[in-house]
Amino acid sequence: MEKAKSAGIDEVSAFQDVSDTGRKLLARGLRYIQCDKGAPILVKGQRVSGAYVVITGQLRVFTLSPEGQEATLYVINPDETCVLALNCIFNDLLYPAWVEAGSNTRVAVITGPVFRALFDTEPSIRNMTVQAFSTVVFRLMSELEGIHSYKLEGRLCNFLVLHASTDGVVRMTQQEIASHLGTSREVIARALGQLASAGLVKTSRNRIAIDDPIGLAEGVKGSR
Repeated sequence: MEKAKSAGIDEVSAFQDVSDTGRKLLARGLRYIQCDKGAPILVKGQRVSGAYVVITGQLRVFTLSPEGQEATLYVINPDETCVLALNCIFNDLLYPAWVEAGSNTRVAVITGPVFRALFDTEPSIRNMTVQAFSTVVFRLMSELEGIHSYKLEGRLCNFLVLHASTDGVVRMTQQEIASHLGTSREVIARALGQLASAGLVKTSRNRIAIDDPIGLAEGVKGSR
């Protein structure tokens, strides 16, 4: 017999395969939040109320240097969940970083007790959890490799290549890029100026157009 559909629950692919019992449990412990770009979601030291699953948009998890500069740890895309929040609800810990909405974002929040119960009984929830941990480990390893293997110019080139849309445009401010790379806007502005002088990019307000993607990729290799 086909399961009854719930428009809210079925917005997340992992929720679609839970049992009828799991759906009833999920419905009691599920709420949604709508976040504007840049809206704070979690702060360091906060008690976490549940698991955060992105439906649309993106969440950015970041840390702060002693000088107050932001550095992105990882991002959470649609159908993904925050592993640091999961660690907090499973181990009764306070949240160790900051989270903000990277764009207009809708998030499903499942209370801690409900998520733990679903983890024990629902294979799709366990699969989502394991996938979340493996995905974030990969992203963190890639970020660490970039930090230790590349100079800032190479990290910037790599960031632009990875975040460009299909038309070769990165629609971000210089401050947003600086926050991702853990440096200042002034440093990014100088580096972008050098890339522009080399004919690799064109910069304008909140927009960086890649003119020479092959040359930009070569800039990644050349900065080791």
